[in-house]
Amino acid sequence: MAARWSCREFLPDPLPDDVLRDVMVTAQRTASWCNTQPWQVHLLSGEAVTWLGDALVEHVVNHPTPEEQTPDLDLPAAYVGVYKERQRGAGYALYESLGIERSDFGRRAEQMLRNFSFFGAPHVAIVTTDRTQGTYGVLDCGGYVANLMNAALAHGVASIAQGAIGMQAGPVRELLGLPEDRLVVCGVALGRPAEHPVNDFRTTRAELEDVVTLVDAPPAATAQTARERAGA
Repeated sequence: MAARWSCREFLPDPLPDDVLRDVMVTAQRTASWCNTQPWQVHLLSGEAVTWLGDALVEHVVNHPTPEEQTPDLDLPAAYVGVYKERQRGAGYALYESLGIERSDFGRRAEQMLRNFSFFGAPHVAIVTTDRTQGTYGVLDCGGYVANLMNAALAHGVASIAQGAIGMQAGPVRELLGLPEDRLVVCGVALGRPAEHPVNDFRTTRAELEDVVTLVDAPPAATAQTARERAGA
């Protein structure tokens, strides 16, 4: 897991069928609520990737504002505090790796559009789930995506999870002929990494103490309340 990273420039060469199948079979071992396995995946290769990418790029260029996005899932209401620091830090570091100034909104927009051509990847998995499975169905899809990327890495295959694809759920659903009760979660681009400065970029991770609270005894107030109830 520590070796996994997000590839933002791929070689166009397709993966061997047996490698691609092994990656997908391994990801299918993902644990899920009551073993529902709520993910439904459209795996695109070859001309299908180019077709979907071209259509999405055209759509985003013609509908560029946040108000015109059509996500099925709730987006963060706001990035505040440490979340803002992490989000901003990752963005600044990414643009720095590409030599893009923070004030160069044109090149930043061009880089954003690369999401919708899947950064040149020869394969993309569009991950969806049935609306009936609710929040935990989406959570299970998150586990599937993580395992898919780690399975890819074990085969020497680079990947990137693309929330941007989920933000265009409307056109994705229409283009792929998905039913209305199917939620578009994200895309996962797969392929061999190209030699490119952007692929030297790595994000950081918070320290363990910043995210994990160790609890080896009941909190004092809770313990006192329990004793009072027992003595009542």
